[in-house]
Amino acid sequence: MKPLPLAAAMASFWLVSGPPPAAAADPAYLDDRSSPEALVRSLYNAINRKEYARAYAYFSTPPAATLEDYAAGYADTESVEVVAGLASQEGAAGSVYYALPVAILAQDGSGEDQVFAGCYTMRLADPLVQTTPFTPLHIEEAHLSPADGPPRDALPTACGDAPPQEEGNILFEQAKKIFATLYGDECRTGADAPSAPQHHVIPYNYAYEEEDTPPHEAHMFRFFCNVGAYNETHAYLMTDGRGQLLPLRFATPELDIRYENDDMEGAVEEMRIIGYTSDDLLVNSEFDPDTLEITSSAKWRGLGDASASGTWLFRSGVFTLVKYEADASYDGEVNPELLVDYYSTP
Repeated sequence: MKPLPLAAAMASFWLVSGPPPAAAADPAYLDDRSSPEALVRSLYNAINRKEYARAYAYFSTPPAATLEDYAAGYADTESVEVVAGLASQEGAAGSVYYALPVAILAQDGSGEDQVFAGCYTMRLADPLVQTTPFTPLHIEEAHLSPADGPPRDALPTACGDAPPQEEGNILFEQAKKIFATLYGDECRTGADAPSAPQHHVIPYNYAYEEEDTPPHEAHMFRFFCNVGAYNETHAYLMTDGRGQLLPLRFATPELDIRYENDDMEGAVEEMRIIGYTSDDLLVNSEFDPDTLEITSSAKWRGLGDASASGTWLFRSGVFTLVKYEADASYDGEVNPELLVDYYSTP
């Protein structure tokens, strides 16, 4: 089998299909058969929503003798999270068969976790030759067994005859698909992007852990988004503590700027922070792997005399805003005012 270049990607390949066991709203309804990953995500979305008839219907061969028996198998399951690897495909007799590595974390009503890992086999008969009733992509069989460790570690490196995949390669391919899905309408993706994504592996520990605790690893991906006359934007994806690939969002001050005589070309009378927003695209940003800082510097006009810049520091698994300054005067001079500083010594 060969690795599958899937056109339809998920918003997240850690595929969190349900809420944590605490009181939370049901996950939004998802019924997507556009790719093997999407189908598996939809399956566990149905299970987390207790919609067992829908989950049962994703299989071509019933996974249990009756729907009641299938539902009974999940009677003590509170929630399920699933992580998928890279699908592989093989054509045979007018159909395409897919093999997808999968690992799940199932939590029961008492809060106990159990990990299972294995492979899903799926089939799609050629849509061009099908008649009614049309048969969409469906699950032929699934083989999961109890596994040790977190789902990301338990995930099989390959299924069927596909070559084993390294974790970094799997995450990289997943990150590219997630980026294309989330930002395809506003960013240049794929072959249109002028530069390849950057991939950084960042070791870290939580503040509450002992000094000799083995470090965790965060995988961060920086994607070029777009470029204008004097600014370019980037988006970032990073794995969280469970290995879930998510877009990074950056705390950014919201400014109230008052100009003399309400003239933006005049002197700045007052500039103050009135709150904070959350941005997922940074302007003219860079990541420094030595200092673990992401910096951004946005020009408000081409001269660069009016601008805003920020610094976000990575610590304990997250990026925190530690410095922000802005130059709101369009006076031809570069004279920023420091507005946030949790970085300098007193």
